Amino acid sequence: MSTPDHPAQIIPRKLWEHPAPKSTRMWRFLEKANKRHGLKMSSFQELYDWSITERVQFWEMVWEEIEIIHEGSYKKVFDPNARMDSVPHWFEGVRMNFAENVLFTRGKARSDATTWDKSNDKVCVTEAREGATEIRDFTWRELRTRVGLLSNAMRAHGVKRGDRVAVVASNSMDTLVVFLAVTALGGLFSSSSTDMGLKGILDRLLQIHPVWVFFDDWAVYNGKTTDLRPKIKDLLKGLDGIAEFKGVVTLPRFEQPADVTGVPRTLTLARYLQAAGGNGELKFERIGFRDPFLVVYSSGTTGTPKCIVHSVGGVLTSALKEGKLHRDFGLDTVGLQYTTTGWIMYLSSVLGLLSGSRTVLYDGSPFQPDLTTFIKLVSDQKVTNLGISPRYMHELQKNNISPREVADLSSLRCVTSTGMVLKDALFEWFYDVGFPPNVQLANISGGTDLAGCFGMENPLTPLYVGGCQGPSLGIAVAVYDQLVEGGKGVKGKELEHGTPGELVATKSFPNMPVLFWGSDGAQKYFNSYFARFDDVWTHGDFIQIHPVTRQIFFLGRADGVLNPSGVRFGSAEIYNVIESFFPQIQDSICVGQRRPQDHDETVLLFLMMVPGHKFSERLARDVQEAIARELSKRHVPRYVFETPEIPTTINGKKVELPVKQIVSGHVVKPSSTLLNPESLKFYYKFAKIEELEQVKAKL
Repeated sequence: MSTPDHPAQIIPRKLWEHPAPKSTRMWRFLEKANKRHGLKMSSFQELYDWSITERVQFWEMVWEEIEIIHEGSYKKVFDPNARMDSVPHWFEGVRMNFAENVLFTRGKARSDATTWDKSNDKVCVTEAREGATEIRDFTWRELRTRVGLLSNAMRAHGVKRGDRVAVVASNSMDTLVVFLAVTALGGLFSSSSTDMGLKGILDRLLQIHPVWVFFDDWAVYNGKTTDLRPKIKDLLKGLDGIAEFKGVVTLPRFEQPADVTGVPRTLTLARYLQAAGGNGELKFERIGFRDPFLVVYSSGTTGTPKCIVHSVGGVLTSALKEGKLHRDFGLDTVGLQYTTTGWIMYLSSVLGLLSGSRTVLYDGSPFQPDLTTFIKLVSDQKVTNLGISPRYMHELQKNNISPREVADLSSLRCVTSTGMVLKDALFEWFYDVGFPPNVQLANISGGTDLAGCFGMENPLTPLYVGGCQGPSLGIAVAVYDQLVEGGKGVKGKELEHGTPGELVATKSFPNMPVLFWGSDGAQKYFNSYFARFDDVWTHGDFIQIHPVTRQIFFLGRADGVLNPSGVRFGSAEIYNVIESFFPQIQDSICVGQRRPQDHDETVLLFLMMVPGHKFSERLARDVQEAIARELSKRHVPRYVFETPEIPTTINGKKVELPVKQIVSGHVVKPSSTLLNPESLKFYYKFAKIEELEQVKAKL
C-alpha cells in the first residue's frame, strides 16, 4: 500500500503466476479479438484497455463466447452515447430464462436446450452440512426433476411472471430448487438467512410483498439446533395485511419435517408439491434481457436496506464473462463458496452451475467440530475453487493451522476471498504457511450492487501481495479525488495511478441494477450511485491503483476514510499493523471523529482484547508506536480505547460508519442487518471525549 514511507512505485512481493497462461480461455479470447479486429494485444492490460475503449466490439464478442440460451436477436449491443445514469438497455430484443441456463447448456449454433453438455447422471450438487456429517449428491436429472415439480406446484398455487417469492433458509439443495423454480416461471427471487433477526427479514419482505415465503423449519449452527416455527408465526403476523401474500412453505431441515399443523397459513413442502400432481415437466418463461429476476439488499447499516433489482441478462452476461474468461470454469470445476443465503455470495455459489460445474453447498459453521473439518471437506470433495473470507483465514492463522498440512489440496486451483479487506500478512501467510504454492489467491471486490466484481483475478498477470489482482474486463474502473465535493452536474477529477481516492466506474456495464424496488426507487438509485459525480457510478470504496502492477488496493469504505489534518488514509492500513504485531488484540475498529465544533478530524482507535489478555496504557502506546513505525506518524490515532465489542453485520463485516457518526455527536438508528446492534451504545460516551479524558486525568 502507498504511504509517505512506502511509495506506490515499490513493487510488492510476487506470489504466484499461471504456469501456462496461453492455455487459458482468456488468452484464446484475446487472440480471437486480435484476428477479428486487426489488433496486436499480448497482455491482460492491453485486453482490458481495449475492453473499456471499444466496448461494443468487446461485449459483442463476449456475447458470442458465453453462449446464453436465448431466443430473438438484438439490433445493437447498447448505445455507447447514452448517459450512464440513464441505465442503458443492453442486447435489446433477446429473451432468456435464468433457470434454463443453469439447468442446460447451449449446443453449438443453437438457441434451444435440446442438446446439452450436462449429463443426466452426472453429479451437479453436493449438499454438506455442519461438521460434514451429512453429505448428499444430486445429479442433473434429479435437480431438473425437482425444479420441474416445484415450478408446476407454484404455477398451480398461482405464482406467475413478475411475482416475488422469498426464502428464509440455509444454503441447501431445497433452497436452490426454490431459486430455480421461481426463476423458471419468470418470477423474482429473494433470499435471507435464518440467523437474521425477524425485523431484518421483515425490513426486506415488507418492501417487496412476496406471494410465498419458503422457510426452513429448523436451523443448525455451531452445534446448536433451533426450532424456527415460533419465528415463522411472528413472520406471519408481520406480513399480515400484505394482499399478495398467500402463506409460508416449510423446508425440512431434517428427514422428518416439523409438524406445522398449529402454524396458520403454512404448508410443508411435501403438501405444497401435491399441487403439481407428480408433473415434473420443465417449462421456462423467457423474459427480456433487462427484465428483473433477482432482488438483493444493501447492508442498510444505518437504516432500512435498499432493494436492489438485477436483470436476468445482466447477471448471466457478467457471471459467464467472469466464470469463463477470468476463471476458466468448465465441466471439471468443483466450487464451494462458504456463504449464507442472505449475502450476494449465495448467488456466486449457484452461478458455477452455468458452466456445467459441480457446486458444494455448505450449511453451518466451518469450525465444527474443529477448525480442520471444513478444510478436510474441501479435500474429500476435490474442490477446485474455494470461496472463503479474510476472517476465516485469520482464524486459521491465529490457531496455527496450515490447511496444506492437514489435508490433501492437490485438486485446489483457486481460493477467492471477499467480504472485507484482505491484509498483506494474510497474502503472505497463504503462500508461506497456508495453502499449496500453485493455488491462485483471488482477492475479489464488487458485491451486491453489481452482482459481480470490480476487482478480481485473471490468469495472465502475476499475483502480488495486496489488493485485487486487477479489474474485471469491460468495467471501466477509475479513482476520483475525494476532495471534490461533488453534486448535481459536478464532474469528478480522475487521479493518477498510485494516488488513493474514490472508486468509480466511468462507463456503463450490463450488470448495473435495473431498478431499486419501491415508489421512490428511482431517486434512491440515483442518490446511491450518481449524485456525487456527474454521469459516473460512485461505489463508496476508498482505493488506489498501483502504477506498475495495476493491482487495486482497497483501503476501506470511502465514507470511513480517515482524514486528520488533510492526510487521507484507510482504516485497513491501521488494521493491517494491529493484526501483524499484536496477537493479544482480537479485533479493532478505527474511525474519524468530527463534531460540529471540531475544526479537524480526530482519529479514534478501539481495541477488543483476546479473552485472558488485558488492555493497558502501555499497550495503547505500543500500538501507536507500531503504527508510526510501519506507516507514518501522521497515521497514529490520537486516542486508543478498549471496547467490549465491535459492531458487525450478520455476514461478519465490520461496520465503521455508525460508530463514526455516533462519536461525531449523532444519534444512530441501528440497522436490522447488524448482528449486535446493542454494541453501538458503548460508543455514545465518546462524543464527549474531553470529559472522559478529564476523568482519566484525575484518576
